[in-house]
Amino acid sequence: MKPIHTIAVGFDGSEDAKTAVRWALTLATHCDAQVVVAHAVGLLERFDAKNVAVELEESLLRLCDESGLEHSRAQLEIEDGDACSVMLRMADPPISADLLVVGTRGQGAHAGLLLGSTSLELAEHSTIPLVIVPRASTTEQSQMA
Repeated sequence: MKPIHTIAVGFDGSEDAKTAVRWALTLATHCDAQVVVAHAVGLLERFDAKNVAVELEESLLRLCDESGLEHSRAQLEIEDGDACSVMLRMADPPISADLLVVGTRGQGAHAGLLLGSTSLELAEHSTIPLVIVPRASTTEQSQMA
């Protein structure tokens, strides 16, 4: 098995995505890896991209503090495209991620689905290992708040 040097995790600001980022940051502390937090910018979001970037960066710093990962080992990448394409590109240079991490469902979640369309599509197309982090229980969510 190839060592994990770089972990790419999808982040859209949803609670499931925060759970996935927490999981990835914690793993990174254990295997001395870098974390790239990837956010896909769609057509509608481009108009508000600057505000989104600031909010995501602040969230990332808070999540790093929670996990004990040094800020220098995590970076935010905001990329044009749909979430699945952006995450798949994380396996290619210059990022060259060894592992992809996503939550079960993001902001476009439909009630009753076990997996969101992005996590399902990544499971079908990823060329590197993928971890789909399950939704945090209500108890875990209240402890994290």
